[in-house]
Amino acid sequence: MLPPMIMPAEWAPHERTLMAWPRRREIWGPLMADANRETAGVANAIAAFEPLTMVAGSPDDAREARAALTGDVEVVELPIDDSWLRDSGPIFVVDDPERPTRRAGVHWGFNAWGGKFPPWDNDQAIGGALVERLGDEVLRGPMVLEGGAIAVDGAGRLLTTEQCLLHPNRNPDLSREQIEANLRELLGLEQVIWLGAGLAEDRDTDGHVDLIADFTAPGRVLLQSAEPGSPNHEPMAANRERALAAGLEVDDFPLLVYARVNGEEVAASYLNFYVGNGFVVVPTSGDADMDAEALGLIGEALPGREVVGTPGLTLAYGGGGPHCITQQVPSVEPRG
Repeated sequence: MLPPMIMPAEWAPHERTLMAWPRRREIWGPLMADANRETAGVANAIAAFEPLTMVAGSPDDAREARAALTGDVEVVELPIDDSWLRDSGPIFVVDDPERPTRRAGVHWGFNAWGGKFPPWDNDQAIGGALVERLGDEVLRGPMVLEGGAIAVDGAGRLLTTEQCLLHPNRNPDLSREQIEANLRELLGLEQVIWLGAGLAEDRDTDGHVDLIADFTAPGRVLLQSAEPGSPNHEPMAANRERALAAGLEVDDFPLLVYARVNGEEVAASYLNFYVGNGFVVVPTSGDADMDAEALGLIGEALPGREVVGTPGLTLAYGGGGPHCITQQVPSVEPRG
C-alpha cells in the first residue's frame, strides 16, 4: 500500500503556477479589460520567479492572453467557464513535504459556489484535465470543495470556516464529521481548525478563509481583524479566539480597503496574497499609504521573500484577488 499523501504549504517549492484567463462576462461587465489587465499583472509578476501556465477558454482568449503576458508564460487552450482556478482547479498533494518524490492532484467537486454562476460544467472538469496534462495521478475528492475555502501549513493543520464548508449549498448530505474525515484522508491532515465566518462583504464565496487568514509558518497565522463598529469586528474577534484555542500563534492584520468599483462598494482583502518561489504577490488598492503599510506587514510575516504589489480592485470586485486566481503545483524530486 502506498503511503498517505499530504498537501504541502503554499511556501513549499513550486514546479509552476496555474492560472486562467478571465472569461465570464456577466461577472466583469464593463470591467472585462480591467480584469484582463489585473490578471496579466499577477501572472507577469509570478513569471519573473517561476514557470506559469495560463489556461484560455477560447482561441480569442488565448490571443488576448499571449498579447498581455510575458513570453515566458505558457498559454494552453482548455474548456473553462471562469477564471477562479484556486476554486475549480486541482489541489496537489505529495508523499513527503520535505523531500517529495511523488505527486498527485485531488480533483474535488465544484458547483460554482453553491450554484451561483451557471454553467460550470467546464470548471467542474478542469481540475482533472490539468492533473492529467501534468502527468500526475488523479485522486477524486468525494465532495464539493473550493481551494479558497482552506489553508494549510504543511505540518498537518488546516484552517477553514464553518460558514463555507458547512453551508447547505455545498454538501448538504454530509455532516461536519464526514467533511472533516474527507479532508483528513485526502490532504494528510492531523488537525482541522474551524473558524466561524468570513468577511461580511464576501457576497459570493460564503466565507472563504483565503480572504481573512493565511498561514505564514507551521502553526502561525496572519488573521484579519476589524475595528469596533465594523460588521467584521465581532466575527473576526471570534475567529481569533478559535485560532488561539486551537493552539495557533496569531498575528493580527488590521487593514481592509473599501473602494467604489463600477458603482459598488467593495472590500478588498490584502490577505488574498499568493506565496511562491522567493516572492509574495499582494493585491494593492491605489491608496499609497495603506498599500505601503500592508506590504510591509506581509513582508515581515514572510521574511526572505520579495513582496510584489499588483493592482487588485477589479479582482476584488469580481470576488477575490491573486490567491483566488492561482493554484500552485509543488515541486517533486527526480526518482532514483
